[in-house]
Amino acid sequence: MGVTMKKFFSQMTLPPFLKNTRLRKITIFIAISLILGLVIAFLYNFFIGIVLLLVACLGLVYTINTMNRVGEESDKYINDLSYQIMRGQQESLLEMPIGILIFNDEHVVEWINPYLQPYFDSSEVVGYPLDHSAPDLFDIIQANLDQTKPFEMTWRGHKFDMLVQKEYNTVYMMDITHYAEIESKYENGKIAVGQIFLDNFDEITQSMSDQDVSNLRNYITNELSSWAQEYGIFLKRIDADHYFILLYVSTLNQIESDKFKILDVIRENTSKQNLPLTLSMGISYDDNNLNNLADQAQSNLDLALGRGGDQVVVKAKDKEARYYGGKTNPMEKRTRVRARMISHALQELMKESDQIFVQGHAQPDMDAMGAAMGIRRIAQMNGKQCWIVMDEEEPHSDIKRLLNAIDDYPDIKESIITPDKALKKATDSSLLIMVDHSKPDMGVSGDLYKRLKNRVVIIDHHRRGEDFPENPILVYIEPYASSACELITEMFEYQSQDADPINQLEATAMLSGIVVDTQSFTIRTGTRTFDAASYLRSAGANADEMSDFMKESVTNYMDRNHLISMMEQIDENMALITAENDKEYDSVIAAQAVDSLLTIDGVEASFIVFKRTNGNIGISARSNGNINVQLIMEALGGGGHLSAGATQIPDESVSEVKKTLLGAINKIVNSDDEKADK
Repeated sequence: MGVTMKKFFSQMTLPPFLKNTRLRKITIFIAISLILGLVIAFLYNFFIGIVLLLVACLGLVYTINTMNRVGEESDKYINDLSYQIMRGQQESLLEMPIGILIFNDEHVVEWINPYLQPYFDSSEVVGYPLDHSAPDLFDIIQANLDQTKPFEMTWRGHKFDMLVQKEYNTVYMMDITHYAEIESKYENGKIAVGQIFLDNFDEITQSMSDQDVSNLRNYITNELSSWAQEYGIFLKRIDADHYFILLYVSTLNQIESDKFKILDVIRENTSKQNLPLTLSMGISYDDNNLNNLADQAQSNLDLALGRGGDQVVVKAKDKEARYYGGKTNPMEKRTRVRARMISHALQELMKESDQIFVQGHAQPDMDAMGAAMGIRRIAQMNGKQCWIVMDEEEPHSDIKRLLNAIDDYPDIKESIITPDKALKKATDSSLLIMVDHSKPDMGVSGDLYKRLKNRVVIIDHHRRGEDFPENPILVYIEPYASSACELITEMFEYQSQDADPINQLEATAMLSGIVVDTQSFTIRTGTRTFDAASYLRSAGANADEMSDFMKESVTNYMDRNHLISMMEQIDENMALITAENDKEYDSVIAAQAVDSLLTIDGVEASFIVFKRTNGNIGISARSNGNINVQLIMEALGGGGHLSAGATQIPDESVSEVKKTLLGAINKIVNSDDEKADK
């Protein structure tokens, strides 16, 4: 009997709906309520209890059947939904417009979806190593295995958004070629605005007849019109030496790839007629506001002219400028009108200021120091106190001798102060004059510049760079000038003749600055350079004292000759000095060494890579004007002249910087030679 009952209960199964937790809870609640109701009914009346028991049995049977149907339908719905989801997932992998590639640890392709298949040359991809079926794609995947975010790449002429899941050996690729083409059309269809200026038109046409001037103007206009028509540029002449252009960015890209050959065409053709005319351009783009584009174009033109002219500056808003041309020495102007205007403007600014601060570049040379002393004298002529800001730690030997000579001039000696003292003395009405440099980070005191950044005057003979003060109140940059001392010397003839004239030491220091920067009048020397030198000699400049300033110690002499002995030819017309990695050299000694290389027959450009006393690796570059070393130095973060430039590179060795320099030379100089040959 016990075995039979056990077998009976083992064969019993719970209704299917009780497997559902919610339905089971409802059933338990109904059962308890029903049992309580029946107990109460039997206690109250046996007959009523019997009737209710029959009704409860019928209701229980109905409820169980209904619950079973509800459970079965629910399970069927869930099963159908799961099947649809699974089928949808499988179909999406096969049909979705995203390429999926799965490979194993040996880079053998295990599966790709049909969307990605047509991009492969062969239909036999699955089961083959990826580096065999698509080596270019394999290289891209290997190079980006550690990328955690999608990135853009180009493969087989298509542009993709790619995501590599390294942990799953899975690659996702979405073809965005169509959208990239739309973006490219949008970018190329943007408007660019340009200004063209004939650098020296006024100077060249001063002594020409009206007919010759008209012929020259017509030639320039015709040449520019032909160039504009070739590229589809809108050209409009504003006045005799000024043109306006309107073009698309796609056209600008074409002209940039051609390196603005129109500059060379006009320069060479006018030079053949003994009328060496050059032009400069400023072009801007990437702004929806045409007024902003026009302002930026004018600013770019000013930058091109500030760098000496005969070049193009292309710059978009908040982006780095690109330079083209600038391969010739800037031509000397034949008028002193600007010098007089600058001098008068400087006098007015000095009169409005309570005191003047003048500073050269860090580690000043004779040009920077002589220019500062000249500005101090001009301020004194206008009845203003002028402080020469100088950090006297470890100056070069010539500056040391100058400072020793200043001991005999108490008024000058008391005017030389440290950057900290200058910062304490500065007020909102003070004036800061930057001489022999235009980059704020090259100055003696960056803090003083920040304090007086809205009251800054710049007097410099180097080409203007992109890192330029935002809002100078007066700028006098003349790249054709030999030195800052030459520019400041010209200002003396426009000062009051009743004031105390320049003294002998100041004249000697300024003449020394001119001699040093022109290498004894052998480079960057024009007629106005000799005029300035003549004025300084007449003011008492002492040639013997100047020679004493520029004498060097035995150590410096030996160091310079040692550097020269390490010269090597890097090209048939270029020489390079590579100093030791572990020995520091004074920057002036290095510059003198690289200067001397230009005296060697056949050397048109010379470079030196050396470790500076501040620990950085320095590069100094010189040329005879046939090779633009300024462009090379700018590519390495520096600047300078067409024939002289320099830069500093931190946290690298001499050998590493040498490789970087050779790469820049090859890219800039050799590429220009190849284009010239073509």
